[in-house]
Amino acid sequence: MSLLTSLARLRALDEGIAQPVATVRHCHLSARPMVFVPLKLSGEAAAPLAAMLGADRDRPHLLVVAQPRNRDLRFAWAAELAGVLLPYVEGFLSGTETVERRNADPYERALDAPQLVVPNTAGVAFTRLLGRSTRFRRSDGPYPVPETVPLLGRWLTYFGERAAFPGSSLMLAATEELGRHWASGQSGLEDANLAALLGWITEGPRADAEDPLVWPPAGPATDPGFDAEVLAPAIDSGSAERITEALRTQLEPTWRLMWQAIDLLAGLPEGASVAQRWEQDRGSFSGMAAQLAEGGPPQARRDGAVAAASRLARMERAQAAYDVQRAYDDPLVMAEYRLTGEAFAGEVVETDPEHAEGEGRSRKLRPLVVVKTDDPVRLAPGTALGTPQRRGQGAQLVSAGDGLVTIKITKGMGRGRTPTPGSVPEVGERVCYSSLTDDFQGSAALPEAEATPWTHGGPPHAYVPTDEDAEEEWS
Repeated sequence: MSLLTSLARLRALDEGIAQPVATVRHCHLSARPMVFVPLKLSGEAAAPLAAMLGADRDRPHLLVVAQPRNRDLRFAWAAELAGVLLPYVEGFLSGTETVERRNADPYERALDAPQLVVPNTAGVAFTRLLGRSTRFRRSDGPYPVPETVPLLGRWLTYFGERAAFPGSSLMLAATEELGRHWASGQSGLEDANLAALLGWITEGPRADAEDPLVWPPAGPATDPGFDAEVLAPAIDSGSAERITEALRTQLEPTWRLMWQAIDLLAGLPEGASVAQRWEQDRGSFSGMAAQLAEGGPPQARRDGAVAAASRLARMERAQAAYDVQRAYDDPLVMAEYRLTGEAFAGEVVETDPEHAEGEGRSRKLRPLVVVKTDDPVRLAPGTALGTPQRRGQGAQLVSAGDGLVTIKITKGMGRGRTPTPGSVPEVGERVCYSSLTDDFQGSAALPEAEATPWTHGGPPHAYVPTDEDAEEEWS
């Protein structure tokens, strides 16, 4: 936890209401998100109990497994889930655009992409388990399942894996995104309770936020008291109507909270880099759809060594890019780096726009700028710098001391003998520079592997399922 976040939590505790730790929204919000609230049977890793989902807040779909230990009923439930989710996902494949790439063939990218929103990170993990439990099933042979079930499993696996990709918005956990934009006066563990976290943000701590009778858990686990006193007798009675109504009482409060969370996030202005990351998500989604259309196999249960290393490298690049983009988009995030000495802000007190280095043909324009700052600067001379005010411009630290920092602009001032007007800060201008450079901005931010992302780390036919995979039971 950073120093500013810790201070915001202390202030929230003192004032009784959550404090903002972001000035803009750092995730994309779809105009038509698919809210997915799953419940699982206690004591089982991935046995579904019920789900409430839909893209219309006024018309949710309630899917219930009347006898959760019945294997056939579980797969019938999965087929029902596929009947709601797959048309939503496939509906985004109708419109595409051609994207040109350097040193590679162009590809078709969807104009928009689906977005799943679950209550918490446990919901993301359960989605991945559902995917693993269904993507290897067969529609023929012993124990056949409906044809849509394996396809559902592959999409659920894809969304679950994409949720772990830094900066991706294809699958969001409501508590995680809310916690990224507001700091409550409770612990991080307590922030996993959606009702409690929303209470801090909207009106202050709710006394009844952790009362399961008022606000049931947001899933996928249910309250033990509900399991013993309501669910178990309903299942023993064999009444599907009784079971459905009991589970409806557990899901409807969370359904309302989910849309409240979406409205809160939608009320924040979108960060400047969000659209670029959503383009990458659309490219990833299009690549997954292309893999399915080409008849590629299911995602592997585990990556091989090469695929795992490739995935790790992509995620590290994405995390570095995400950190830079958030800081450049949001002064509150950049303030964290100013506290650590990795960034500084101040007023320009002197400039030399026509300063150059070298002679003759080797002469290079290198304007100098002197900034007066009160921030601690813990950067060595020669450190590469970037600035949110002029994205794409490069600079270098020349010296720092006595509250004055001298920087040298190295790129982004034009190709002429004099700088392009506006490319060099003027005296009196307020500027911010950071060792977080924006090399990840623009088209270079999209690695070729992410443009057509085979989610198991290789090309469509890099993995062949084993008999063990195909026969895996739904635990």
